[in-house]
Amino acid sequence: MDYSALIFRQLFDSSSSTYTYLLADPQSREAVLIDPVFEQHDRDRALIEELGLTLLYTLDTHCHADHVTGAWRLQQSLGSKIAISGRYGDMIEGADRRLDHGDTVQFGGRSLSVRATPGHTDGCITYVLDDQSMAFTGDCVLIRGAGRCDFQQGNASVMYHSIKEQIFTLPDTCTIYPGHDYSGRTASTVTEEKQYNSRIGGQATEKDFVGYMDNLGLPHPKKIDVAIPGNCRCGRPEDGQIPGVIDWAPVRQTYGGLREIDPQWVAEHLSEVTVIDVREADEFNNRLGHIAGAQLMPLGTLRDAIAQIPQDKPVVSVCQSGSRSGQATVILRKAGLEQTANLRGGMLEWNHAGLPVER
Repeated sequence: MDYSALIFRQLFDSSSSTYTYLLADPQSREAVLIDPVFEQHDRDRALIEELGLTLLYTLDTHCHADHVTGAWRLQQSLGSKIAISGRYGDMIEGADRRLDHGDTVQFGGRSLSVRATPGHTDGCITYVLDDQSMAFTGDCVLIRGAGRCDFQQGNASVMYHSIKEQIFTLPDTCTIYPGHDYSGRTASTVTEEKQYNSRIGGQATEKDFVGYMDNLGLPHPKKIDVAIPGNCRCGRPEDGQIPGVIDWAPVRQTYGGLREIDPQWVAEHLSEVTVIDVREADEFNNRLGHIAGAQLMPLGTLRDAIAQIPQDKPVVSVCQSGSRSGQATVILRKAGLEQTANLRGGMLEWNHAGLPVER
């Protein structure tokens, strides 16, 4: 097996300093997503779709106290299964698979093995890639640190043995990818943490580690009262409703954060939207033509012309390729026009689809 063949992305949520990890087999295009964040659903879904992947599982390293998992939202939108430690028992509802030490999660020709690493919580899991080149340690081992042990069944002595016996026994070259980092660091290695981790590295004994961890004096996580109940439902809101759904059209948000809509939908619902063409005047009637009823508002003049845009319909912006009109949606949303989307691929895609134009 070619173990170098892996699609891998490290993503970051600045609000909770959480890392989310996407791993996929490039041949089968099957993927898993570790520690997704509820509010980052659109970003994660867009990346998965843009890379042409099938998300099999969301894998949480533990029941988080600082953010709500995105597992349920991805299950609803992409049909992925939810996996988390079975050691939480009845505390967790809605999981499709309850994992324990020694289990394997397969995605195409690649897999992750499960190592139980309790201490931060009873159900903490570390996921290790099949060739042991990567370990996703959640809140067990952090870069030059370790997850707190002062709530939610935390136990510093248990964590000490988890780290020593399950993580530090991995190859020294194994890259450690933590659940969080608060100083801009992205990854470490087993050998680095063995040497330089101030809490458990070097010659630190169990007594040293427990003494350090028991005296951190940290405040409780700000979102704990929302996060833990939400994560006990695998991220499903109490009312079971997805917030912030765009319901006026099948709009998708790209990985770059832009809202896009397909030309075919716009062509079929032209009377229900206002089309703003942000090209220059000499492009409006060129070989690509323009969409019937489109209002010409070149991008450079758009800010001054916003008052002329009707407010009774959603706004679709268009240019040649979708680039300038993407920026137009940003300008429009900043001006308060929330129901706006970019025509995917612009007039090039519109013409490629054989849709009608005027000149």
